Amino acid sequence: MIEITNVSKSYGDTCVVDAVSLSIPAGGITSIIGPNGAGKSTLLSMISRLLPMSSGKVSVDGLDVTHTPSDVLAKRLAILRQDNHLSARLTVRDLVGFGRYPHSKGRPTLEDKAKIEEALDYLSLQPLAGRFLDEVSGGQRQRAFVAMILCQDTDYVLLDEPLNNLDMKHAADMMKLMRRACDELGKTVVMVLHDINFASWYSDRIIAMCDGRIVRDGPPAELMTPEAMQAIYGIDMSVQEVGGKRLGVYYG
Repeated sequence: MIEITNVSKSYGDTCVVDAVSLSIPAGGITSIIGPNGAGKSTLLSMISRLLPMSSGKVSVDGLDVTHTPSDVLAKRLAILRQDNHLSARLTVRDLVGFGRYPHSKGRPTLEDKAKIEEALDYLSLQPLAGRFLDEVSGGQRQRAFVAMILCQDTDYVLLDEPLNNLDMKHAADMMKLMRRACDELGKTVVMVLHDINFASWYSDRIIAMCDGRIVRDGPPAELMTPEAMQAIYGIDMSVQEVGGKRLGVYYG
């Protein structure tokens, strides 16, 4: 379980995340939505210790992220950031192998090599494994980064806007992959999303933020209402039920 207790982040006099408290139980997909500047990515970065908190506490399965050694935390929690570009010329297999560093410390064992191949297989990347990252498409590159995160073999996976720069098909494929990782591998996925329909279709829980605070929290059916969309985004939206899921249509 991820426990977030009174977590805040300020830059000078500007409060970006304001005393957020949450419990995220193990299992399933939790999506964090909200308008630009709501504090979503900042909160995710503090959970993963990429960004220091101004106040508050975050623990992962009882481990305080502020004080837990990096090599211990990296075996429990992995994060894929928005800016996941690399200047080094690496093959897809090289990149995926980085996920084993917390375990191998740069000296991969036979088990580490097997985990790399498993991750490549799981994301159907074996045909591309020997190609350089600048020789594959954006969607394929994003899958390679996700394979690296899964190869890290953590219980918790944090994704910051993983659908950025992906077209509709590749975005849907990415969400299906994360759903499979939860259902088949027992992962707990927490992601920041802008597309509320993808959040509604694939998530078990949606947390909505606005002005650094949580304004809605619950299963998709509870958040996908015209009233909730008005409260979160200040927009008029109709909601339709398709295949047992609620999807929104923005109209002004």
